[in-house]
Amino acid sequence: MPFFVYILKCNDDTLYVGSTNDLHRRLHQHNNLKSGAHYTKIRRPVELVYFEKLKTLRESKQREHALKKLSRKEKLAMIWH
Repeated sequence: MPFFVYILKCNDDTLYVGSTNDLHRRLHQHNNLKSGAHYTKIRRPVELVYFEKLKTLRESKQREHALKKLSRKEKLAMIWH
């Protein structure tokens, strides 16, 4: 089963980094349900602007952690590259 690390652009132009094993379902949750992250619930709608597909949960969590450490400028450079 693949895992995904993703970056969302929120309505207030902030960025949110997360990971999941079902990208379509998680994006729906962020935009429509209470099970979305609190951060995105108050900044809807959100837009998927970047994702990576990884093989294991461990890899996805490690990559999520690394992406969260990046500055906004670094994240934007990665997204628009």
